[in-house]
Amino acid sequence: MMPTEALSTVLTRQELQQITGYKRASEQLAELVRQGFYRARRSRVDGSVILERPHYDAVCAGSRMPANEPRLRPVTRKRA
Repeated sequence: MMPTEALSTVLTRQELQQITGYKRASEQLAELVRQGFYRARRSRVDGSVILERPHYDAVCAGSRMPANEPRLRPVTRKRA
């Protein structure tokens, strides 16, 4: 039987600390975004960092999840 941590849909605080090297949530979030985990966010309840395991796995595997990735909009100019 697998431990409950392995079945969790979000990474644990210990896992986030190992990945980022930081204990503070603000520093963890900044490091995760720097590493390309654009879906990482802070919890509204306690301020901890939330990173979904499927997103973590996808980024680590090299695939990108463009849905929440920053994008540039094409410039549109009005013609007179």
